[in-house]
Formats: sequence, C-alpha cells, structure tokens
Amino acid sequence: MATWRTGLAAAAALALWSGPAWAAGGAALDLTGSWVGFAALAVFALAYGLVIAEEATHLRKSKPVVVAAGVMWVLVAVAYAVEGQSEHVAVAVRHVILEYSELMLFLLVAMTYVNALDERKVFEALRSWLVRSGFSYRKLFWLTGTLAFFISPVADNLTTALLMCAVVMAVGVGQRGFVAVSCINIVVAANAGGAFSPFGDITTLMVWQKGVVQFSEFFALFIPSVVNFLVPAALMHFSLPKGAPHSSGEVVSMLPGARRIQALFALTIATAVCFHNFLHLPPVLGMMTGLGLLQLFGYYLKRKAHKTQDYPYDVFRKIARVEWDTLLFFYGVMMCVGALGVIGYLTMVSNLLYVDLGPTTANILIGIASAIFDNIPLMFAVLTMQPDMSLGQWLLITLTAGVGGSMLSIGSAAGVALMGQARGIYTFSSHLRWSWAVAAGYAASIAAHKVVNSSLF
Repeated sequence: MATWRTGLAAAAALALWSGPAWAAGGAALDLTGSWVGFAALAVFALAYGLVIAEEATHLRKSKPVVVAAGVMWVLVAVAYAVEGQSEHVAVAVRHVILEYSELMLFLLVAMTYVNALDERKVFEALRSWLVRSGFSYRKLFWLTGTLAFFISPVADNLTTALLMCAVVMAVGVGQRGFVAVSCINIVVAANAGGAFSPFGDITTLMVWQKGVVQFSEFFALFIPSVVNFLVPAALMHFSLPKGAPHSSGEVVSMLPGARRIQALFALTIATAVCFHNFLHLPPVLGMMTGLGLLQLFGYYLKRKAHKTQDYPYDVFRKIARVEWDTLLFFYGVMMCVGALGVIGYLTMVSNLLYVDLGPTTANILIGIASAIFDNIPLMFAVLTMQPDMSLGQWLLITLTAGVGGSMLSIGSAAGVALMGQARGIYTFSSHLRWSWAVAAGYAASIAAHKVVNSSLF
C-alpha cells in the first residue's frame, strides 16, 4: 500500500465525517476553532508526514499513527473534562475500539487461513499448473484475470494478485507488453471480484459488519463487478501478442492437510455468516470459532508429522506471519479519524456531498477519489456518518470504493504490490496508458448497477 497515498486518504476521510454518532446522549462540543482542534491537526499532520516518509526513514507506518491516536484522544479528553463531560469521550473511544476490534479479529482469522493455505503450497500448486499448461498468451491473459476475479472474493485481493502475477511473470519472459497488460488486468479483476463479497476487501467487510448491507445482498453487485472486469479486459485483448510461451515441466504438489484446510476455511466462512444471519451474533465470533478448528487440526497435523516425518505444521507460526504493521496501522487510522470526527472538523463537506450533491454523485466521486486516496479511511468515514441512503446507494458506494482504485496503479494494495513484483515492467505509466479503459469499465459497472438493481434505489 502506498504510504503517501494512505496519508492523504485520512485527510480526505475527514471531509466525509458528519460528526460523532455516539453523542446522542449529550451535546457534542465544537472544538474546531479551539487550541485542542489545532493541536490535534498538528499531531495528525506530523504523524502522516512520517507515514509519507516511510520509504526514506524505514520507520513502519503503524508507529506514528498509533502514537498520534493516543495523543489526540488525550487532547479531546482534556477539552471535555473541562466542561465536565468526560463520560462522553469514554463512550466515543470505546465505540471506535469496538469497531476496530471486530475488524481486526476477523482479518486475523482470514489472514491466518490464507497463510496456512500458502504454507501447504496450495497457491504454488495452482501456479505450477498454469505455468506448465501450454496456454497461449491470450488464453493466459483471460485465465489469470478470471481466476483473480473468482479467488479474490474468498482470499484477499492482494494475495490473489500476487499469485496471478507470479504466473504471468513466469510465462512472460521476453514479453514485457504481455506482462504489463496482464498485470493491469489482474489488478482490475482482483478488485472487481472483491467488490461483490463481504470477504473480498476490507471495505466490504466493514460494510457487512456494520449491518447496512446483509450478506446475501452483496451478490447484487456480481453483474456490475463482472462488467467492471470484462470491459477493460476486452479493450486490452487485441494488444496482446499471439502465440504461446514455452511451458515448464515444474510440478508442485500440495502438502498433507491442504484440502482439509480449504474445507475448514469454507466451514469458517459459513459459520460466520450463519452466526450473523440466524443468531444475530457478530460474524467475528464465527471466524474465531473457525480459528479454533484450524488450531485443533494443526495439532493433529503436528502429531502426525512427528510420527511419519512429514513436513511439520504450526498454526501459531502462521499467525506470526500475519501483517501486524497493517493491522496496527488500521487501528491508528481509525482512532485518529475518530478523534478528529469528535472534534467536529469539516462537517459541512459531508453535507455538501450527501445533501447538496446527492448520494449518487457523492458515491461516484468517492470511488474516483479512491484511485488516489486509500479507500479504507474513506469507507470508515462514510459508515460512521451513516448518511440516509437506500440499499442501492450503499451497494453503489461499496462498488465504487472497491473498484475505483483500479484506475491508477497506486489506487489499491494489489496495484502497489504488483509494481514491486514486476518492477520496471508494470509501472505507473504503463497502467496509466490503459486508465481510460479501466475508467470505461468503472462507468459501465455503475450503469449496470443502476439498471440491474434499479429496484433497490
């Protein structure tokens, strides 16, 4: 994820904040013109300055925002204590922490399962099959895009994109044009596939856990997501070279337990959905139950490996590989934005977007903004302000925030990661040459949503 892009993102998120939802029990203070407000802005700016400079300083992006979050909430607490309203700050901070905790634990389980599948060589086996398949360049272009579209709703779009990129890099030696265009296709497909599933992207997960869109309702975005993938893919198709690459004889086999871990992952997802839909429990409870099942199965694999000298397995090693810097960065972002929301900054901008411009225009603009700014703070801000929108509009912001980042290579974690993996081949400029095609897909997907799901508006 591009650090400077995420830094700007939180500033944009503030522009969407409509004020603290927790303040229903008492009057919220307007601190925007006070020393507290200015000091909080200064702390926020300093922290994100360090985030932007991460590549130069090698200071992980989570550290400054976590510290800034604590300082900013202390400033807010001092201002409210002076007015004798300390209890309101306590309620507010617990509200943000609860939302983050549910998101973090859910992501922890999902990331652990993905790491476990990777450790059992599930993704490597798929990659080796594709490399030795003997498909033509054009077939590989469509196959890797289609697989990215259908894998990302279950695995995250970043993992999916990296897997498919490894395939095109392996078969595209000497064909830089094929690799560059295929990487664009993979980024678009992975982001589009993640838009119609609660598990496909952090933003869709946030929308589902907030309860504004139910699990089954996300699939109304399937056709618009398909359109978002197919339109640019069709436009890029004729730029691909003809012929086929030399196939490789490499064979990678999955390790013992791989298929059973896949089944456990599917069961875990089903458990989370059932807990939420039928028992009205937080879906994270179902995910944590699934993590417990994975731990028990890991114990079985460990005992079996000890007896048979098979490849050892340790679920806690998989948990240790989870991207803690990213999880802690999400904490810092959510807490900083929460504090600035309590202070009351830029409420008028949210009214401008959702009242003056209207929800359709606002949601489309937010999607376009996600090509430059990170979509997670943007979506968190929209969910916190809770604009009065129909289901169709909530699905629209889910779609646009999910796929809008595909218009630029820096617009999503998948694009940024692939620029590193295919360094010098897939670049900002190579993506920019096809941004018009991706933008056409963005517009076509919005039109498809308005037509197919017209009854939801």
